[in-house]
Amino acid sequence: MSKFSFPFLCLIIAVSVSGGFVNGNESKVEIYELKRGDFSFKATNYGARMVSLILPDKTGKLVDVVLGFESVKDYLNDTKNFGALVGRVVNRIKNAEFTLNGVVYHLDKNSGNNSIHGGKLGYNKVNWTVQEYVKDGPNPFIVFGYNSFDGEGGFPGNLSVTVTYALLHHYKLSVIMKAKALNKATPVNLATHTYWNLGGQNSGNILSDEVQIFASRYTPADKNIPTGEIAPVKGTPYDFLKPRQVGSRIHDPALNATSGYDINYALDGYDANKKSKAKKKMSLAVIVKKNKKTGIGMKISTTAPGMQFYTANFVNNITGKGGYVYQPYCGYAFETQGFPDAVNHPNFPSTIVNPGEIYTQYMLYEFQVAKKY
Repeated sequence: MSKFSFPFLCLIIAVSVSGGFVNGNESKVEIYELKRGDFSFKATNYGARMVSLILPDKTGKLVDVVLGFESVKDYLNDTKNFGALVGRVVNRIKNAEFTLNGVVYHLDKNSGNNSIHGGKLGYNKVNWTVQEYVKDGPNPFIVFGYNSFDGEGGFPGNLSVTVTYALLHHYKLSVIMKAKALNKATPVNLATHTYWNLGGQNSGNILSDEVQIFASRYTPADKNIPTGEIAPVKGTPYDFLKPRQVGSRIHDPALNATSGYDINYALDGYDANKKSKAKKKMSLAVIVKKNKKTGIGMKISTTAPGMQFYTANFVNNITGKGGYVYQPYCGYAFETQGFPDAVNHPNFPSTIVNPGEIYTQYMLYEFQVAKKY
C-alpha cells in the first residue's frame, strides 16, 4: 500500500472504462483521472501508464504535455512504451543473463540477444490493480499494484510492486515506486517511460527545447549496452551541464549511431554512501526551460542514481491523440533509474533487493506555468 497518509476516506471511482484484451485474456482496462483545479492527470491500469497531464499555458489555454493515445486499444498494441511503468528491470541486460548468489539466471531475449524492460511480458504489458484512488480534492492520488511472480521474464522471486501518482500544489506530480522482495534476492529497477513535449503533445519536435542535465558523468555504451565505464561528459555531445538546445548536437557521430540521445547519466546528486535504498535523498536530475510557445517548463527530481535520456529516435509514423502522427524527436523521455545492466557491473550502484527489503524510488515533476492571462 502507499505510504501516503490522507485524512479522508479513499474512494475508488473509474472515470472511463473500456474493455480490452491483455495476453489473450479479456480484462478491463480503465482510465482514471486526478484533478486539482486546472491541473489534471490521467493514467491507465494497463502498464500503470501515464496517459495525459494537462495544465494551462501562458495564455490560459489547457495543454496536454504527455504523448499517448486516444483509446485503450491503442495502448494494448503499443510497442514504444508510451507512458509505461517499466520493470522488473528497466533498460537492457546484456546477453539476457546474470549471476546472483551463485545461480545463473536466463532472461527473455526480446532485444536481439539481450533483455530489455523486463522481457516479453514486462510490467508495461500487464494489468495492475487499483489499491487506492481519490479523484480530486486537496490531495488527489492513485495507487496501482502488481504481484510479480517467481520466474516472470526469468527473474527470481515473488515481488510486490506499487506505484503512486499524486497531484500536489503548484503544478507538481509526485511518483513513488515501491517493490518488496518476498522470498528471493532479485534485481529491481523501475522507471517511468513517459514521452514529454512541453509545447503540447501535438506540437512537433523538441529539438529547439533547452535542457539542463545535472550529471557530469555518463555510462558509455556499445550497441546500447554499458561498457562498465563511468566517463565524464565534458567534451562530448552528452554534456548538458549548462542549458542547451536538444538539437544542437543530436546528429553528432559521437552519439554512437543512435540517431539521437539514448544514454544513461550518472546523476551528480545521488548519495552512493547511503546504504538504505529507502532513504536516498531527492536531488535535481533535469530542467527543461520554459517552452517558447506555451511558457511551460519542467524540473524532475529523483532518488535514483541514473537517468536515461531518450529523444524518441525510433518513434516513426505512430498515430497518437487527436490523430496527430508522432515522428522521431516528437518528445523526450527522462527515465530516472538504476544504471542499465547493473547486475553485470559490480562497480555500478547495486539494484539487488533481498527478501524483506523494499526498493523505493521517489520522483517529483515540477511544472513552471507562466500565468500571464
